[in-house]
Amino acid sequence: MAADPAFVEFIIEQLDGAGTITHKAMFGGHGIWESGDMFALISSDSTLYFKVSDETRPHYEDAGSEQFMTMPYWSVPADLLEDRGELLDWAEDAIAVGHATAKRRNR
Repeated sequence: MAADPAFVEFIIEQLDGAGTITHKAMFGGHGIWESGDMFALISSDSTLYFKVSDETRPHYEDAGSEQFMTMPYWSVPADLLEDRGELLDWAEDAIAVGHATAKRRNR
C-alpha cells in the first residue's frame, strides 16, 4: 500500500506558509522537510505524523494520538487536518523539533 497522492497533496497545501517545505516518497509513504530537516511523515496508510520531543509529546498523548512505530513521530489529530491555522501551529512545534534534532545530530 502507498500513501494516497491526493492526501499527500492536500497536506502539502495545508502546510503552505510553514516555511520551505519539501517532500518525497519513501517506503510507501512520504517524508516532509522544512529547510532540509525532517519534521513530518505520511505513512503508507495516509496518516500524518509530526515529530515530537519530550516537551511536546504530552500534547499528542492528551489528544489521543498514536506513535509511529518506535520513532519520535506521533499522529496528528484528524480534526486538525481541516483547520489550517491550528495545523500550522502544531507544525511549527514539529518543525522546531526537527531543526533541534538535526542540529544535535550534526554536531
